[in-house]
Amino acid sequence: MTTGSGSVVAAPPRTVVGAAASDAVVDDIDARPGSTASLLRTVVGLFLRPLGGWISAAHLVTLAADLGIPPAQARTAIARLKQKGLLLAERDGAIGYRLNPAALAMLQRGDRRIFRMRQMTDADRWCLVSFSIPETERAVRHQLRRRLHWIGAGVVSSALWICPGHLQDEVLQIVDEVGARQWVIVFPAGMPVTAGTPEAAAAAWWDLDALAEEHRRFQESLTALPAEPFPAYVQLIDRWRMLPYLDPGLPPSMLPADWPGARSFAEFAWLSQTLEGPAMAHVRSVTDS
Repeated sequence: MTTGSGSVVAAPPRTVVGAAASDAVVDDIDARPGSTASLLRTVVGLFLRPLGGWISAAHLVTLAADLGIPPAQARTAIARLKQKGLLLAERDGAIGYRLNPAALAMLQRGDRRIFRMRQMTDADRWCLVSFSIPETERAVRHQLRRRLHWIGAGVVSSALWICPGHLQDEVLQIVDEVGARQWVIVFPAGMPVTAGTPEAAAAAWWDLDALAEEHRRFQESLTALPAEPFPAYVQLIDRWRMLPYLDPGLPPSMLPADWPGARSFAEFAWLSQTLEGPAMAHVRSVTDS
């Protein structure tokens, strides 16, 4: 590393504790939004990579306090994130935590979903997922269905699911991660042909009423964001981050005329662009101290 005068000095040795945790599987959706664990998980996902992947324990607790989280509660939540495999304990001149390299792919996948939500058109391709998993592997079947649900796939039948075509690579990754490759067939497909309207098909395959309510709840929550940029940005991302997973971004022909999703995305995009810079500046002011 360099000193203020530009001369080069040796970096202090780093000691990683519990490196075996790097083999842990870190899930995209792993904590209830608004909970202490979820808020700190959001802080880690947003800011550790720009900081070089490491933060001192003291600075992480300070940032938690800026979110209204007491120190003892923050330390307990940090320990849980370490147990889950998101963080590795590492001393770098001070006690701290390094982002688990095994979590990078998950965070990058989350970035694409959270900040670049895609709206389908009628001309876009679909992905059909057909599977027949034996009863002896019911745990695999449960995990596959759970993971497909969490990327916004719809249920055509118990063994046939549908999602936007641009998620096909993500589907194949999920299939491999749960160990279901031998029982799954993935079909790229055009617009499904059904007896009813596209809107009726979407209502049958997805719970659009519940999804619309999630959008309205998100919009209402924006009125209660804090005035300070850092907690406002963290709370904004924390409240939003599940919606782009649950909402597949269906084409307009499959959605009701009063669908609230477009408004949610527009408000999120404007607020996130407005708050990101000041929030990052606050984090650097804390960690540079």
